[in-house]
Amino acid sequence: MNETPHDVFSTAVEWFDSGKRVAVATVVKTWGSSPCPVGSQMVINDGCEFEGSVSGGCIEGAVVQEAMQVIEKAAPQLLDFGVSNEQAWEVGLACGGSIQIFVEPIE
Repeated sequence: MNETPHDVFSTAVEWFDSGKRVAVATVVKTWGSSPCPVGSQMVINDGCEFEGSVSGGCIEGAVVQEAMQVIEKAAPQLLDFGVSNEQAWEVGLACGGSIQIFVEPIE
């Protein structure tokens, strides 16, 4: 079940207020096959906990890993993920696609 933006940010505020460092990841661009639309968000804390969704599967794992770097360095990152049509068939997707996700620390 996807969290609504309000629920995601409520979680972010709760984590921040409890002393955890937090980052927010936002889908800013998609092309082709993408399970989450532009504007979808996920919040991640410095304990690798997360709420919300920006894609699914291995992409979200990579976003959590990158968020740890964003939190540590307090520097935002623009992440690009993509798969060709040929690779998409190999992993069972109907078509290729790409997604850009902006990850920024909450301070």
